[in-house]
Amino acid sequence: MLIVGLGGTLRSGSSTERVIVRVLRNAQSFGAETLLFSGEMINLPTYTPIEAFRCDRSVKLVNALRKADAIVVGSPGYHGGISGLVKNALDYTEDMSLDAAPYFEGRAVGCVATGAGWQGANATLSALRSVVHALRGWPTPLGIAFNTQDPLFNADGECVIPGATESMRLMAVQLVDFASRRT
Repeated sequence: MLIVGLGGTLRSGSSTERVIVRVLRNAQSFGAETLLFSGEMINLPTYTPIEAFRCDRSVKLVNALRKADAIVVGSPGYHGGISGLVKNALDYTEDMSLDAAPYFEGRAVGCVATGAGWQGANATLSALRSVVHALRGWPTPLGIAFNTQDPLFNADGECVIPGATESMRLMAVQLVDFASRRT
């Protein structure tokens, strides 16, 4: 079982990336293999459908998404929506449109959003869920939104918000459970 994580920012160790990593680690503890695409790995040329050439990073991303049994997508909230970096990476799934199972069809997708305030984090979570629906994926019942104005992790990288650790574990449970029914 393969679970692919996609998202974050160009800043290594961003809050969004850390949450995705925690979900993936939890999934590993339940026996899943995981891959993460974040930071420079998703700093892709602007998606152009008529351009035949694809850079190595975009080819690796699309191939991993094709193989994925489940997916975690995370974005920081940028002005009430998904960051351009994450949205552009998701646009490359158009290369999967003619696959036997196009886009994210039949796969659970965990959605993670962070933002400097609850309004931005929740708006971004809603936008991610809409994009996942458009890509024919099944958003997990639990979506995760965090207000980064409240410190999420301490200096040692430990989650400090009560209940947040459980939310990241529960999302992994839902992804693994759904993916195991698929394979």
